[in-house]
Amino acid sequence: MKTKLLIACFLLTAFLGSTQAQVRIAIIDSDYILNKIPEFQSAQNTLETLSVEWQQEIEVQFAEIEKLYKAYQSEAVLLPEDVKVKRQDEIIQKEKEAKDLQKKRFGTDGDLFKKREELLKPIQDRVYTAIEEFAEEGNYGLVLDRANSSFMMYVNSKMDKSDDILKKLGY
Repeated sequence: MKTKLLIACFLLTAFLGSTQAQVRIAIIDSDYILNKIPEFQSAQNTLETLSVEWQQEIEVQFAEIEKLYKAYQSEAVLLPEDVKVKRQDEIIQKEKEAKDLQKKRFGTDGDLFKKREELLKPIQDRVYTAIEEFAEEGNYGLVLDRANSSFMMYVNSKMDKSDDILKKLGY
């Protein structure tokens, strides 16, 4: 009796599942799409240039601190206590300024983050809008991004719609 009931439940579930519409799925590769957009590459190059400039600026400050510290160490035995304290405070202050600059440039809400938002977000928004419109027009219920996705072991190339998104964006 129980097995008949279980079989009936299984058949009912299978029947109800098969009567529902199939969900269309599309796969895209956002890295591929973004790397095909010239403005994105230009923005990336600008960010890289700024990052290198700012890193060099910080390294110059730390080199200056290192120089001050070595000078202090070589002269420390000859200096009066009040001069030692003054020089130590100066070195500590310079270190704090360098670390503050590093945080200002590369911190979570730093200049690099803000510049990245300014340059990349509009491009990413355009891509997202194009994906959304593509999904609506093609009646796709699910669009998966295979960029940075470790759970997709295999994707049939027919399902990859990245080039269609690029066409929609005009590339």
